[in-house]
Order: sequence, then C-alpha cells, then structure tokens
Amino acid sequence: MNEAIRELQPKEVWNKFADLNAVPRPSKKEERVIQFMLDFGASLGLETLKDTVGNVIIRKPASKGMENRVAITLQSHLDMVHQKNNDTVFDFDSQGIEMFVEQDWVKAKGTTLGADNGMGVAAIMALLQSTEISHPPLEALFTIDEETGMTGAMGLEGGVLQGEILLNLDTEEDDELDIGCAGGIDITATRKYNEKSVPRATVAYEITVNGLCGGHSGIEIHKGLGNANKIMNRLLYGVSNSFMLRISEIDGGSLRNAIPRESVAKIVILKTQSEAFEKSVKEYELTIQKELSVLEPNLKVSFATTKLPKAVMGLGAQERLIQGIYAAHNGVYAMSAAIPDLVETSNNVARVLVKNGEAKIGCLTRSSVDSAKMDLANALKSTFELARFDVEFSGTYPGWTPNANSKILKVAEEKYKTLFGENPKIAACHAGLECGILGQNYPEMDMISFGPTILGAHSPDERVSISSTQKFWKFLLSILKDIPKK
Repeated sequence: MNEAIRELQPKEVWNKFADLNAVPRPSKKEERVIQFMLDFGASLGLETLKDTVGNVIIRKPASKGMENRVAITLQSHLDMVHQKNNDTVFDFDSQGIEMFVEQDWVKAKGTTLGADNGMGVAAIMALLQSTEISHPPLEALFTIDEETGMTGAMGLEGGVLQGEILLNLDTEEDDELDIGCAGGIDITATRKYNEKSVPRATVAYEITVNGLCGGHSGIEIHKGLGNANKIMNRLLYGVSNSFMLRISEIDGGSLRNAIPRESVAKIVILKTQSEAFEKSVKEYELTIQKELSVLEPNLKVSFATTKLPKAVMGLGAQERLIQGIYAAHNGVYAMSAAIPDLVETSNNVARVLVKNGEAKIGCLTRSSVDSAKMDLANALKSTFELARFDVEFSGTYPGWTPNANSKILKVAEEKYKTLFGENPKIAACHAGLECGILGQNYPEMDMISFGPTILGAHSPDERVSISSTQKFWKFLLSILKDIPKK
C-alpha cells in the first residue's frame, strides 16, 4: 500500500515521508523516531546531536558557491496526533501508518496520516540527503512533543541554534505565509463524587454520539463543527429534566488539540420510562442532525440496553457536572480586531471522563492575545469551580507576535509571486506554532511558516494534497536558492 506513495513526485520527499511513517511516533513516546533521526543524520556523515530534552539537530554545510549566504534553520516537529476510527483495528505504538492515494490526496486507512508535521520533516530530510540542491548553510531542528505541550521547543536552550533565519514548515494552506500564531493553556477540572447504589426497577443504556468530523481544535475551530462532549451533555441535560436518569460513566473525546468526535455514556432510568426515553433520544437525534446537517452529515446518536452498572453518581454531583459542562464555553470566543477573519480566542471542551467516583474535564484555550487567553481561562475556571470542581492551569505557551517587516517574509513574498503569478496570503493562524516559544530564546531570529495543503489534521480524515506538495517543494527550493548574503 505504501509503495504507491514512493512513486509520487517529488520522489525525494514522498520517500522520506514513507520512511518516517513506518516509525511509531506518538507524542511523549518519541524514543524510536528520535533514534531514527539520529541514525539518519549519522548515515549522511553530518553533524548530528540530541539536546537535553530530546530535540534532534542536524547541520549541513552550504552547497558550493553558497558559503557566504545567511545560515537557515529549518524546523518541524517529530511527533504526530494519534486518532483512529472506532472500527479501525490499529496499534499506534507498534504499527506504521498505512497510506493510500485517492485522486490528488494521500490518506491513511482509518487513522491520522501524520502529514502534520511529517511533510515538513520529510522535506527537511530530503534537503539534508540531496547532493544536487543549491542551498545556504542548513541547520535542521526536529522538535519533540509539539502536539501535547510543546515541551521540545520550551526545553531548547538559547545558544544552541546557529541559523539567523528560521523556516517553520508546519502550516496547512499552501497559499499562506504565516507570521504569527496563538498561544494556549490547558485547563483541567476534577472532582470526586460519592457513588450511589443503582436504584431499583431500572434499566441500563449505553448512549453513543459519533460520526462527527472532528479535526484541529485551533485551525478548524471557526467552522462550528460538532463537539461530541457538548452534544452528549446537551442530551443528558434534556433527558434528566424529563426522566429519572442517573449517570454511571461518561467517556468523551481524547486529545486536547482535537475536536471531540465521539462520546459514550452509560446511564440508568426507570424501567417504566424506557419506552418514552428511547423516543426522546430519537427525537433529540433528529433535532441535532437537523441543526448540524450541513457541517456534520454523518452525526449519529444511538443507544442500546446494557448490563446494569455497579454504581451511579450522586444526584447533586450529577447535576453540577451537567450544568458545568453546559455552561463551559466551547468554540470561538472572540475574533481578532487587528487581523481580518482571524480567530483571536477560543476554547475546546476536549475531554470528559466520569468513572469510579471521579469526574475530569479537559479543555485547551487558545488566543493570539495573552491577556484574552487568561480572561477566558479564568471564566472557565469560575464556571467549573461553581460546579464544585478543582481547577488547574498547565502547559501554557506564548503566541507568536507578527512582524510585518520581516526580511525573509519579503523574500518569500517575491518568490511566491514570481513562481505562481499571484500574491500569497500573509496571515497569522489560530494554532500553536513553535515559533513563539523559540523566539523567547532567539529573539533576533527572523521567522516565517509555510507548508503544503493539509485537510482534516488531528482526525482520521487527515489528508495531504499531492499537487500542493509539489508546489510547496518548488517554493522551498526557490527560497533557499536566493537566501541573501551575510
């Protein structure tokens, strides 16, 4: 299946992508891909090192005649988001990604593809291996753990990098040059609750919300896609007002940077209410399907009877849980006043887990304005505290302030216009790029970010355009060829 990928153009990039995707590389479990990159650099006879947190740096001297050009740092992250469809049997810890070609797209079989940020990594690997491409002095920075905390970028010390210009290859629209991004903060709300005996004369149901698109909780948050956690909670809120419903378990969402696609709840109701309950759930499904018909055509809300659980939530804790999730903001919170059509601040209610006497809610709040990020974080903190949860902030990282006077931006703009006959979009993205973090220890480094077109990142629908990859590669080589002199 993956052999067809190796025949695509440019072959040097697609072959490196296939090599990379054969290596399991979940966030926080990057040992194998780190060793893969160290072996790769050593096999080329290039200066290769690993820093104290696990980032890999490989340096390549300039090609002949380019020795007097400004040194470039090329940067991408090694880890990938691991998501799969419920009916896909796949072990991310031991299997390589199974890829296939469909028209102009490379996709994965029921899982995330890893084009985010594997295409950037593959392009850098192709440059390092090439003996024919003209380029200035190159320094490749492969960071770890970008997707779940950016700890690689945060742990990179000052004074390690030698480049004066940084090209981050981690954006997902091939007509954009990004010069700014959002910062973020993780919010975790937890509380213990007393478990109660299952009421008598009850029947248990397992309710499932699935079929949602999911996707990147920053780049795609403006689309208004369905959030499985919010949809499930809305159902539980409505049903609990009409029936004697008690929650046993909830398991919704997965990663904080992915819009939740699925949620499962185990509940009990009185046997005498079962017929009316089933009718109510079916009516709710029709209502929510109608609301989201354009954006979520495959949304399903289903139920099935199941074995009675051993315990349920106490009624007071259950009410506060449902009310807290209902009140928690999800989606776009504010649009930027400075940059048209840019989401400034948002929140993703990413994870809800209720089981064995403990409830946990996880959110990722993003903003290009740090004060606005904390304003929304505090609003969510207040919401959850009113529901008697303990709230913790963690994993905060800064945004990247746009520099419209960037010299490398001017070079890239001119190259894009010459190559493709139109002006690129100069943009900031509502996602976490590592440029903002790296800029703290390297404030004088000139930075831009660009990449091929990738759709559905952070979901099993992730795909990368073949023709766009060709465009991206041509653009990257053209920039490197005309990097200014020192």
